[in-house]
Amino acid sequence: MLSRVTAEFETPELAEYAIKRIKESVDYVYSAKMIYNPISERAKRLGRATSFTIIPTYYNTHTNFLTAVMESPASRDIIPEPARNRKTSACIICGSAAVDNVIAVLNGMGGLNIRFAQ
Repeated sequence: MLSRVTAEFETPELAEYAIKRIKESVDYVYSAKMIYNPISERAKRLGRATSFTIIPTYYNTHTNFLTAVMESPASRDIIPEPARNRKTSACIICGSAAVDNVIAVLNGMGGLNIRFAQ
């Protein structure tokens, strides 16, 4: 009989590593998928960026206009906190004989809220 085991991880990297370990070491694993929030990756990259603002300072007849460029670090507050959450769910479909081994590996790899349904 098939069973579904789900667990939450803090980051997509931890979930990916746990799924890889389960596929390598546990028999009767038929499917393993990862579900995460792709907006959180954009928020993570935004923290390393800078934003530029061009401000026209004055206008004359010879040079049209003169601009000033202001540089500032990009604010992570543009994307609200729930969207910045990088929690990832791992879903493993396995045989009922392998459920205990899958749960043990998920627990050892830092899985949270581990649940299984038959």
